[in-house]
Amino acid sequence: MVKIGVFSTKAYDREFLAAANDERHELCFFEPQLNLTTAALARDCEGVCAFVNDVLDARVIALLAEQKVRLIALRCAGFNNVDLAAARAAGMVVGRVPAYSPHAVAEHAVALMLALDRKLHRAYNRVREGNFALDGLLGFDLRGKKAGVIGTGQIGAVAARILGGFGCRVLAYDVVENQECLRSGVEYGPIEKIWREADIITLHCPLHAENYHLIDTAALERMKDGVMIINTSRGGLVDTGAAIEGLKSGRIGYLGLDVYEEESELFFEDRSGSILRDDMFSRLLTFPNVIITGHQAFFTKEALERIAETTIRNISEFEGAGSCSNAIEG
Repeated sequence: MVKIGVFSTKAYDREFLAAANDERHELCFFEPQLNLTTAALARDCEGVCAFVNDVLDARVIALLAEQKVRLIALRCAGFNNVDLAAARAAGMVVGRVPAYSPHAVAEHAVALMLALDRKLHRAYNRVREGNFALDGLLGFDLRGKKAGVIGTGQIGAVAARILGGFGCRVLAYDVVENQECLRSGVEYGPIEKIWREADIITLHCPLHAENYHLIDTAALERMKDGVMIINTSRGGLVDTGAAIEGLKSGRIGYLGLDVYEEESELFFEDRSGSILRDDMFSRLLTFPNVIITGHQAFFTKEALERIAETTIRNISEFEGAGSCSNAIEG
């Protein structure tokens, strides 16, 4: 039995992890995020279980190593919040959940597209106020539009398939072409082609140093006026300041975000009684053609079951072999 400190815990984390664990390991649930201040909670634990906004930089990893922590079990696919070099130097294994439900995230991305296109958020509020006028609610057919999918791993491939089902012409960019996408008629090309031609751009790539602020002022200048941009991947892919300027100028006609580059201070908590101190985020909320959801694209029953099962399996494999099949190398 391995003792694991589970950070950033919500009620649903307890429910699904406990069910998957079935008392195989000792799970200690902590509500706070994992950071330099809270890392001491993992004392006497052999591993920590972390989520997307937990901080696992070199200083935190050094402190965890002093406490004899040997496993970092991420219950997410992304690992941009982990200093892998520091973890490797400390002799730690970093495991993740590489795939949980690509359909959950892809479907949410398309839901944002449809809601923005058909102004569902505005229509909902109008009808509740007894306003049934259609002025300002004009949308467009998805059929025949060019949809650019950046990143065609499991999630991006599902998004491409859904968009193809709507009758979109799907353009894609990735360093490795997905054979399933090619067979379904997806057109691969340079990212410049997407910037230049796409009516809709949806991001499904991991965040790393090379693509930080992938969508910035320079990229926006090469896009069509009125382009729709959807980000359900990682917040750092979009330069928020550039996006605001793009919204003001009309270059961005629609913006759907499930992630935000400074979300760690906002998301996953009820802040309805507080004043938001993030001026950039507050500014985004003022635009009628912006929809923001709080990193919920992954949040389906099927996805949470898969995340919990894979996380527990990673812990069990570590207990038995000192590593796991989903360990991150490099």
